Amino acid sequence: MPEAAALTLVPTPIGNLEDITLRAIRTLREVDLVLCEDTRTSGRLMQHLELKKPLQAYHLHNEHQVVPRLLERLAKGERMALVSDAGTPGISDPGFLLVRECLAQGLRVECLPGPTALVPALLKSGFGAERFTFEGFLPTKKGRQTRLQELARETRTLIFYESPHRIVKTLTQLAEVFGPARMGSVSRELTKLFEETLTAPLSELAATLAARPAIKGEIVLVVEGAKHERIERSKYAARDDDDDAEDDGDADDDPAA
Repeated sequence: MPEAAALTLVPTPIGNLEDITLRAIRTLREVDLVLCEDTRTSGRLMQHLELKKPLQAYHLHNEHQVVPRLLERLAKGERMALVSDAGTPGISDPGFLLVRECLAQGLRVECLPGPTALVPALLKSGFGAERFTFEGFLPTKKGRQTRLQELARETRTLIFYESPHRIVKTLTQLAEVFGPARMGSVSRELTKLFEETLTAPLSELAATLAARPAIKGEIVLVVEGAKHERIERSKYAARDDDDDAEDDGDADDDPAA
């Protein structure tokens, strides 16, 4: 038997509480401390599971401050579980820093398999799942347009996380950069009572959601990868633009122009 992990990443349900595994429950029962994004959210889960364990907040705003102390405690033999509010910790959620530092100090880290929103959204989209890339959240300001331009030629299926108040803006920008006919799929409230998946051209998705009074729930956006012919057309268009630029430059240099 391998030694017990000092730190275990424990995926938690993204909606339906029945989606937690028996192994995850056993781990939460055995550890000394549960690190969580929001102690209130994790507290409700622990109450549902009838487990009583100390909870400590561990999130993006405090992780650099608390990691040194956590490492000291782990080195002394305490066992900890890291959970996020929903899904697998470390996937667009805190976790990377603590895992990296544990490994650097020779502390054993384990990650349990379990719920994550991107897989069901990908499979429900009907797009190719053989090759895909998970982009998480797009930059909200600086670098956003640059990243969209870079992804426009990506042939793999693209998966994004997005907030309800930004989804229409994101769909609109994607339609402008990727083309309005590129297919997209929006999944929200996965595994919950009002689960919904809409699949349509990006421009149509933007219009449909813009017409709604309010959008609620966590959202996964899946976008079909670029087809090779689209990439070829964009290459030729770019080449034509370069040729035009060269022609304009020659005309400017021509004294007779």
